[in-house]
Amino acid sequence: MWIDFKLFFKTIVLVIAMLSSVAFADEANLTWAQLTDTQRQVLNPLAAEWDTLRPWQREKMLDIARDYPKMDADKQALVKKRLSNWSRMTPYERENARKKHQQFQALPAEKKSELRQKWQEYQKLPESERARLRAESPDTYTDADLN
Repeated sequence: MWIDFKLFFKTIVLVIAMLSSVAFADEANLTWAQLTDTQRQVLNPLAAEWDTLRPWQREKMLDIARDYPKMDADKQALVKKRLSNWSRMTPYERENARKKHQQFQALPAEKKSELRQKWQEYQKLPESERARLRAESPDTYTDADLN
């Protein structure tokens, strides 16, 4: 009996890919009640809106929850802060944040580095000076994280 191993291998890869996409699709459709205690603990700031999130948003949040235990304490605190901030944003603010993130990611590495440096300098300013700058140029000076 002759077996085309190349075809057999391709078939196996295709079946695995199909099964994994079904698993991801199922995971993305989990309700808040179906999440594990650990997932709910990490994603708690999103509890009220979890069941209204789009599947791709749920997948992203579940990825964060999966990686959370592997993070150091500082990174975990940053994730909690960002999830909390995100949960308080309006849909309009979220869309603007996504656009700004995409614009930042599209920048050359040198420009990203320059902006991060400026951000660090801004954060070192006294709060009164930062408030003045925000009042003078609200589009330029926001308290977003550039990490």
